[in-house]
Amino acid sequence: MANLEKYKQAFCESFEITEDKLPGLAYQAIPNWDSVGHMNLVANLEDAFDIMMETDDIIDLSSFEKGMEILKEKYDVNFDE
Repeated sequence: MANLEKYKQAFCESFEITEDKLPGLAYQAIPNWDSVGHMNLVANLEDAFDIMMETDDIIDLSSFEKGMEILKEKYDVNFDE
């Protein structure tokens, strides 16, 4: 599975939403993206990409797009496959 698909799947599973809701999705914009949902998302991303996110990155993960930026820059995840 391509990295972008794994990334989208982590969000969809964490927040029980469909893929069409992902663009522009931000922290606390939907009821499921609360603090508990956020940690569930982090766990799903760590499992999907076999990484361990740093605390600062977990805090900075404030939107769907920001998460891609963090994974690209800090964890060398390529979304252009």
